[in-house]
Amino acid sequence: MSRAVAIITDRVRERVRREGVDLSRDSSLADRYVRDEVQRYSERALGGSLPLLPDEASATHQILATLTGFGKLQPYFDDPDIEEIWINAPDKIFVARDGVPQLTDLELSDIEVRDLVERMLQSSGRRVDLSSPFVDSSLPDGSRLHVVIPDITLRHFAVNIRKFSRRIRTLQQLVELDSLSWQAAEFLRMCVLSGQNILVSGATQSGKTTLLNALLSVARASERIVTVEETFELDLTATDVVAMQCRAPSLEGTGEITLRRLIKEALRMRPDRLIVGEVREAESLDLLIALNSGLPGMCSIHANGARDALSKLCTLPLLAGRNIDSSFVVPTVAGCIDIVVHCELQRSGKRRIAEIIAPSGQTSGGTIEASSIFSRVHGVLEPTGGFPSKSAKFRAAGLDPVAVLAEGR
Repeated sequence: MSRAVAIITDRVRERVRREGVDLSRDSSLADRYVRDEVQRYSERALGGSLPLLPDEASATHQILATLTGFGKLQPYFDDPDIEEIWINAPDKIFVARDGVPQLTDLELSDIEVRDLVERMLQSSGRRVDLSSPFVDSSLPDGSRLHVVIPDITLRHFAVNIRKFSRRIRTLQQLVELDSLSWQAAEFLRMCVLSGQNILVSGATQSGKTTLLNALLSVARASERIVTVEETFELDLTATDVVAMQCRAPSLEGTGEITLRRLIKEALRMRPDRLIVGEVREAESLDLLIALNSGLPGMCSIHANGARDALSKLCTLPLLAGRNIDSSFVVPTVAGCIDIVVHCELQRSGKRRIAEIIAPSGQTSGGTIEASSIFSRVHGVLEPTGGFPSKSAKFRAAGLDPVAVLAEGR
């Protein structure tokens, strides 16, 4: 059947080129073109001039995936249990199911991998070539694509696709998955409603973006939320949302839009809450300045623990320039960040909230003091008996976290 599929696919491509249409923008047109060519092929095959097509429906689906989807990778995109796909080499293609990696038996050619990458980048307008050997982009469905090419890699394209999932959208769903206790969920709900500045930390794939989405699902409907990210990952259900992402420089080296620029622009857009998808470098300084102005916000950061996240946030702004030093940054972080939530990915692939701490606003010997609010005890996220030292925002919102934290103790 593979030869028949190849013949039909080539004929559809010839027709597309001849008529100058774009099948990726019109699924019904693509379906019609493919079915027309499958029917023509079957009629000719009955005359004995071509190999028979045993399963027309399967062939149609395969050809559509090649022309408008992602070819042989399309079944992995369609499988809801697969959350990540990565290609180390044409014969080394992996997927992750529920956080657990598996080597597939799928094999591609170098040309097929390159064609897939080009198709994935079409909608974003981004490029990958010798002058720009890295690319970070979003696919039309919201999945995140990262590609590195030789000679940065040894021999083959390295492709990573983090699939976008709408399965987890609320704190209640995290509770049902045992990633979060109901008590911690209620405490975090109060934190969001009272405008606490929340820092979400964790390793790669530990669920930071999922938690940000869930936290924002309980924000007040009247809030205007502005999000800034390197590439779009957040998917908010709020009514008044402006989402912005960075832009790579053009071939001439112009037109680049950085996270630092986006944060500054976001402040001119009348936000009620600012969300930074992830801070990695000097943009952390602009975030701190924004939060220090009284604007509620959230962001994520890679870290090994909640206290490590605070320490890292105290270090990153120093990358902004020599005139920035720790005597300014550390007290600013202590005063700005109200809550730190740390996520972890277990060996089993399960994602869960490992701890929640609340900085007091005070420092001691260059270290930010913080109270532990929730921690894991024998695998269960339980209140520690600690309470947030900063209570002004809770009081202003008419909320009492003590009532929740003291319940059951």
